[in-house]
Amino acid sequence: NSPEFIPKRRTCRRQAREQSGEGDHHEGLSSDEELTPTEVDEFQKSKDNVLEDSRKIFEDVHADFCDIRKILLKFQEWKEKLPDSYCDAYISFCLPKLLNPLIRAQLISWNPLEQNFTELEDMPWFRAIEEFSDAEDVSES
Repeated sequence: NSPEFIPKRRTCRRQAREQSGEGDHHEGLSSDEELTPTEVDEFQKSKDNVLEDSRKIFEDVHADFCDIRKILLKFQEWKEKLPDSYCDAYISFCLPKLLNPLIRAQLISWNPLEQNFTELEDMPWFRAIEEFSDAEDVSES
């Protein structure tokens, strides 16, 4: 490859690596995805801010309405006490929309690409929904 075919940004990155003494770059591998230490720090600060803000989302909500298990227990009680009303309200269609914000808030910090991530099936909200679904199936049969 002659130098006129090498894009200018690649040349600039190569020159910057040579000046900084970085020796871990392998020619031919893309460095477009490489982040500078400053970018990594900015990303981590931004991520920490988002996580901190997410912890505050349900601060002012009564405990019965920010815990998926407690919410599902209320629906289970409704179904047992007033089955016709429960059925007429099409609750099975409403629950996903109702639980969506709670689940999304719990998944903000979840990263399946990390080595020690928690499987979805092992998360408390998943087990609560699974138990509710199993109880619903048993009561219908």
